[in-house]
Amino acid sequence: MAGHSKFKNIMHKKGRQDAARSKLFSRLSREITVAAKQGLPDPAMNPRLRLAVNNAKAESMPKENIDRAIKKASGGEVDAMEEIRYEGRGPGGVQVIVEVLTDNRNRAASAVRAAFAKNGGALGETGSVTFMWDRVGKIHYPAEAGSEDAVMEAAIEAGAQDVESDLTKPDIYEDAPGHTIWTAFEDLNDVAEAMSKVLGDPKSTAIVWKPQSEVQLSGDQVGTLFKLLDALESEDDVQQVYSNEDVSDEDAEKYAG
Repeated sequence: MAGHSKFKNIMHKKGRQDAARSKLFSRLSREITVAAKQGLPDPAMNPRLRLAVNNAKAESMPKENIDRAIKKASGGEVDAMEEIRYEGRGPGGVQVIVEVLTDNRNRAASAVRAAFAKNGGALGETGSVTFMWDRVGKIHYPAEAGSEDAVMEAAIEAGAQDVESDLTKPDIYEDAPGHTIWTAFEDLNDVAEAMSKVLGDPKSTAIVWKPQSEVQLSGDQVGTLFKLLDALESEDDVQQVYSNEDVSDEDAEKYAG
């Protein structure tokens, strides 16, 4: 996960902002629609939908797009959408988790399998990777939200598990400097709401996979891994990709293409 965030930062600087934003809006819309389908279409009464809508707003998604995605939940095509998790390994034994939201399981499986096979990876069985990861809540605030002490105090009062702050450069989990607050899986909504009362709305809130350890990677393996992660990210059915590589800034800059 760490190295991939650095990779995305570099790629964004190379002129891919528009394409990335278009893909991001598509992913956010699908998450809103599925969340609305699985619960009530009212964010106030549906925690998953509330998270999805807040994340969309944080990325400046137009209100009409959000409303359209919620209304789409009443359409029959959403009934065919499946959430699937794939697990595998990349070069150097890096662990990779791929979360997919698709209306065609065979198409998604074929695309994910091909991405691994063509880029030095191997698709594994369900559970072959995730037992070494934790399912947790993540809240991100930009640097201007407050000082490290202020954010730490708010997080402790709200019941968070940990805080990581870097106010000078993008941290390892986000594309901007700021504060990353970690929570227990079941506490995310309560912690996010409590912190919002003190610091305002966060930049993003999400349930994510967090690795228990990282794999150091260097040289040509970094380039191969980046191609694998980029291939996975480019698939329309893929919602999120997590990986646990530890890559130096120098290698990230060298092999980002």
